[in-house]
Amino acid sequence: MSTALRRLPFLDILRLGLPILVGQLGMIVTGFADTIMVGRYSTEALASASFVNNLFNTAIFACVGFTYGLTPLVGALFSQRRSADIGATVKTALIVNVAFALLVTVIMSVLYIHLEDLGQPEELLPVIRPYFIIYLAGVVPIAVFNVFAQWSYAINNSRMPMWIILSANVLNIAGNWLLIYGNLGLPEMGLTGAGLATFAARVFCPVVIMLIYFFRKVYSEYAVGFRRGRVTYDLFRRVNLTSWPVSMQMTFESGSFTFAAIMTGWIGAIELAAFQIVVIVGTLGFCVYYSMAAAVSVLVSNAAGASDKGQMRRIAGAGYIIILALAVCASLFFIIGGRHAMSLFTDDPAVLAVAGALIFPLVLYQIGDATQITFANALRGTSNVMPMLWIAFVSYVIVGIPSTYLLGFTADMGVYGIILSFSVSLFIAASLFLSYFMKVTGSKA
Repeated sequence: MSTALRRLPFLDILRLGLPILVGQLGMIVTGFADTIMVGRYSTEALASASFVNNLFNTAIFACVGFTYGLTPLVGALFSQRRSADIGATVKTALIVNVAFALLVTVIMSVLYIHLEDLGQPEELLPVIRPYFIIYLAGVVPIAVFNVFAQWSYAINNSRMPMWIILSANVLNIAGNWLLIYGNLGLPEMGLTGAGLATFAARVFCPVVIMLIYFFRKVYSEYAVGFRRGRVTYDLFRRVNLTSWPVSMQMTFESGSFTFAAIMTGWIGAIELAAFQIVVIVGTLGFCVYYSMAAAVSVLVSNAAGASDKGQMRRIAGAGYIIILALAVCASLFFIIGGRHAMSLFTDDPAVLAVAGALIFPLVLYQIGDATQITFANALRGTSNVMPMLWIAFVSYVIVGIPSTYLLGFTADMGVYGIILSFSVSLFIAASLFLSYFMKVTGSKA
């Protein structure tokens, strides 16, 4: 191995990223279990879950992305050993994020009133409505948990959120088994039962992590800082300045997928069910890449606290090598085992035929996805997050959504063209995030 490669902080990234990866894989398993159980229940339930899940992806990613603004602030304070200031920052972030999550809840409530105007198959609406309401109730708990999870990641403790997420996944899967099919004498509730199980898991996570934060002695300095810290205008402003651009970046990205799901629904329920299967299988790649990219963001924020731009670049470079290797592995899995994985979700031959034909466009966008995730998170770690806003808007809204329509309908490629369009937006975003990260971390010369 060359001297340059030996200097790259591979082990630091892996040490911090692997627990996040385990948590992400746990979420993938839960997502697989949800989709398998719902898909085995009925094709209508699977198509309805596809619509609601993809619709809420935008809302959930907006809330989760908003919490990401906390990471560079806490990461920089952690490298300076300012525990009390971290507690005050977490307190401010919690208030700001709950307010943001309530705003998102109101927006999604308005959308619920107009569900029939979104052009989905009429027979799915009675299944969609109760699932939508239950999903809506889980928005605030997700935001609260992720505030404390980002604090934990930023102080280089990625194991504690991992164990909480894994425990919640077990609760979710057990709830699915009980409530979807009506086992052990409980009522058979179908997709509504899956929604209730997910809601219970989402409430479990913030309750447990807050108990740990406030009552474990090892975190007492942070808890004291939280209780005594004042929510000042300056702190309120800094949290908002780092949170809004990241949230909007993730909103635009996930929103392009949501529009893709809505457009797929215009084609039919079979195509919508196949789209859901491809998206949940593709989530395997996204979550694996994200786990290492989250570690990159934390370590870059630590280096930013020490004003070490060289180390920031070395961290991003090492992370990119790791994530590219993971992208290759994910692509091989999709090529070799993709059709088998898809058959786990449904036994409907029409759905499987459509889903199986989408493996090539699924594989095609993996490198673009891996690259944009790496450098978006590296840029987030620097706290220079404003470029993320316009990069995402151009890539996913100005280019991505029209590309989806053009390839899906104008070019008459259907759902194949819709999935193919993801490569267009992701590769544009990847090149722009990389360019701006290099600009931000470059020397004056």
